[in-house]
Amino acid sequence: MKINVKGAIVPNEDKWIYDWLEMDATCPKDVLNSIEKSTDGKLDVYINSGGGDIFAGSEIYAALQGFTGEVVIHVVGLAASAASVIACAGQSDITKTGMFMYHNVSSGARGDYHAMDKASEVLQVANRAISAAYVAKTGMSEKDLLARMDAETWITADDAVSLGFIDKIAESKNLKLSAASGGVLPQETIDKIRNTVKNPLGNEADIFMPAKAAQAKIKLLNLKVREI
Repeated sequence: MKINVKGAIVPNEDKWIYDWLEMDATCPKDVLNSIEKSTDGKLDVYINSGGGDIFAGSEIYAALQGFTGEVVIHVVGLAASAASVIACAGQSDITKTGMFMYHNVSSGARGDYHAMDKASEVLQVANRAISAAYVAKTGMSEKDLLARMDAETWITADDAVSLGFIDKIAESKNLKLSAASGGVLPQETIDKIRNTVKNPLGNEADIFMPAKAAQAKIKLLNLKVREI
């Protein structure tokens, strides 16, 4: 079974927005559905993603780790942020021109200094939780990996292999490069679309009117998409 992890890594409830905008994105449900349909005992996972929601990435990582058959991961472009966690879920290769990036978990917070302190505490715990995937794959220490995450580390395919994040350089004849379009939409953009357009995949699909969709698309021209 071939599974594509392309574009932004997003929560299940946001995936329809990326589909509607014709932007590449992957959610846990996509991967779980593919795993359920697998009949040959092997998953070939192709990654070209700048990352996204770390909880969605963690769920995908866990799903691949829990598969009872063989999991082979192919990084065909970029495995960054949440996608770099997914890349650690099985045996892997990376195209010679590929890249790998890992960094601290980020989020947003509002409130007084107590809220800010708590947000910082939660993010540091999240960093340690995510580093567990890197520790398991590379054998490096948590302390070393947390320092590398803190520095936002970008590495080449050769470095990814030498450090143990990826198992080997892929034979170019076996892989095809493809672009991953777009990054993660800002939450305010997602909220605006959700409030303007009915989910075309939901129970109220009959209310999703072309005129309203066109109106929403025009409004989106003034919105900026945040790249990873």
